[in-house]
Amino acid sequence: MSDTHTSHDQPLRGAIFWIALAFSSFQLWTAAFSPLSSQVVRAVHVGFVLLMVFVLRPGFRANGQGQHALGWVLGLTGFAFSFYHWIFEADLTLRAGDLTSADWVIGTVTIVLVFEAARRMMGWGLPLICGVFLAYGMFGQYLPGVMAHRGFGLDQIVSTLGFGTEGIYGTPTYVSSSYIFLFILFGAFLEQAGMIKLFNDFAMGTVGHTRGGPAKVAVISSGLMGTINGSGVANVVTTGQFTIPLMKRFGYSPAFAGGVEATSSMGGQIMPPVMGAVAFIMSETINVPYIEICKAALIPAILYFVTAFWMVHLEAGRKGLLGLSKEECPNPWTAVRERWYLLLPLVGLVGLLFSGYTPLFSGTVGLGLTVILIFGAAVISGVKGLPLRGLFWVLLGFACAGFFQFGVGTFFVLAALLVALSYIRRTGADARRLAVQALVDGARHALPVAIACALVGVIIGVINLTGVAAELGGHIIAIGEKSLFLALLLTMVTCLVLGMGIPTIPNYIITSSLAAPVLLQLGVPLIVSHMFVFYFGIMADLTPPVALAAFAAAPIARESGLKISLQAVRVAIAGFIVPFMAVYTPALMLQGGDWTDTSYVVFKALVAIAMWGAGAIGFLVGPLNWVERVVAIVAASFLVAALPMTDEIGLAAVAAFIVWHVWRTRQLRGAGASPGTR
Repeated sequence: MSDTHTSHDQPLRGAIFWIALAFSSFQLWTAAFSPLSSQVVRAVHVGFVLLMVFVLRPGFRANGQGQHALGWVLGLTGFAFSFYHWIFEADLTLRAGDLTSADWVIGTVTIVLVFEAARRMMGWGLPLICGVFLAYGMFGQYLPGVMAHRGFGLDQIVSTLGFGTEGIYGTPTYVSSSYIFLFILFGAFLEQAGMIKLFNDFAMGTVGHTRGGPAKVAVISSGLMGTINGSGVANVVTTGQFTIPLMKRFGYSPAFAGGVEATSSMGGQIMPPVMGAVAFIMSETINVPYIEICKAALIPAILYFVTAFWMVHLEAGRKGLLGLSKEECPNPWTAVRERWYLLLPLVGLVGLLFSGYTPLFSGTVGLGLTVILIFGAAVISGVKGLPLRGLFWVLLGFACAGFFQFGVGTFFVLAALLVALSYIRRTGADARRLAVQALVDGARHALPVAIACALVGVIIGVINLTGVAAELGGHIIAIGEKSLFLALLLTMVTCLVLGMGIPTIPNYIITSSLAAPVLLQLGVPLIVSHMFVFYFGIMADLTPPVALAAFAAAPIARESGLKISLQAVRVAIAGFIVPFMAVYTPALMLQGGDWTDTSYVVFKALVAIAMWGAGAIGFLVGPLNWVERVVAIVAASFLVAALPMTDEIGLAAVAAFIVWHVWRTRQLRGAGASPGTR
């Protein structure tokens, strides 16, 4: 769920391997049994993150021995200081805001370490933005005019950021230390168990033989994988290893292949149920049930993937690319038959979420089921008789159902029993190694998102302390009273600029603090206003000049990140339009209106997407010339503008355009000419 991926680093060995294992075990223990207060869990979570980041990323230069030793010193300092919150929990609560000498040291050092760890993990972008907010909190009283605040003592700033629940240990860290870590572990277990292969084989078997099949495989497999691990960049470097070379082999340009993979991978962050962990943060931030956010996200997410699918279909038509031969495509149902059991935890997870259970409980159960399945399969391997195997799985299923009665401890007991059985039967060495590796990988994959969540707490703390968001919002509202479209445009640009080099989660947290309240005051429904800033936070990973997802695809595609980024924007064109449509017609996000309204706006969106795709790619039934491309895009634009008569004009223009284009293409083909001049 991070936006920086480390799975291609060297495997963890030695002490750091055991630290990663301890980190995951601590998180599982606290998620399953809640033995500690939330504040202590957050502090120890950040302590583990600091320790791992400083050891894994020793410093400015290549690993010298001195740098490595310094990394250990800084990491252990951060880790040791986190226990201060545990040991003196009652005292800290009693004297909240009144710092002792020890508080000063612990608070200041922790803030500095979080800044430095974030810089090592993800570069200068996020620390610089957070540094500007910190400086504003410290010196903002000297600014001229409306931007000045009343001034705050250093003790107030250290107290807000280093202690309490509004700074480093704020809502983002709470979500990171509970939901996000759990879902990253869930993804790591499924990945180790072969989920990527299942998704790739299924996608290859279903669409690999159709026109432009390899690119459609990328869209489906990256989208499916993204629903689990929720990280765009992580997705690019895992599924992209397989899909990008395949697309290139079939005639797509390297830039287009990279763009398709980047676009599809980012889409995983808007596809329920996991949604790149932002759904959990959004749920906590706006106090709306998680399930409501999933419902609001569903239709736009489907439209996003329909767009990517349509774009690669048109590009294949333009270039005359066919699919793979049937012989080269695996049977999708064989893939499902061999690994169907991997889908059970996903079905269980979605079922529990949609039944109203909390994400924390659902995630714990999903993870528990995955572990049980991995060890169950190991124990029963080599047993021949089908009745015996069937009986084993049925009994195991009944045992798992015990969690309704006895809680999630059931899974720990069952997992321990299955591990013991695997030792007795002398099977399952691979499964045991896989489980340990998944725990270690989960801890490592959590680092970028966890340190980002801790650092953006600085921004939230300063915003709450100074009230700067209301001041900035006032200016945008003044513009919005004259033109909502202009206010939306300004908000979009803010999200795209802030998203340069910043992962989606901190980007959403910053923009939802600054921009979402503005949209709410302009009459945009609560969930829609937050979804709007979230979507453009994701688009920032595709838009030049930074485009993290595109640059992750660059070494695999062997093409410049900038060229990939431009193609990604072209493929994801609807991702920029759908949020605007949702603001003007909230029924698109199932907010207000009935099924008739929703059906109509979805129909409109699909027609608009079809026309934008044709205009952007330059192909529909046959190639389009420049005039036709412009007409297609203008006709589609009428369907977005929520003004009187625009829908009627747009639909009439689209119908006329399609009739003309089909007639003209047939005429030219009949005459043996090349249709369209490009």
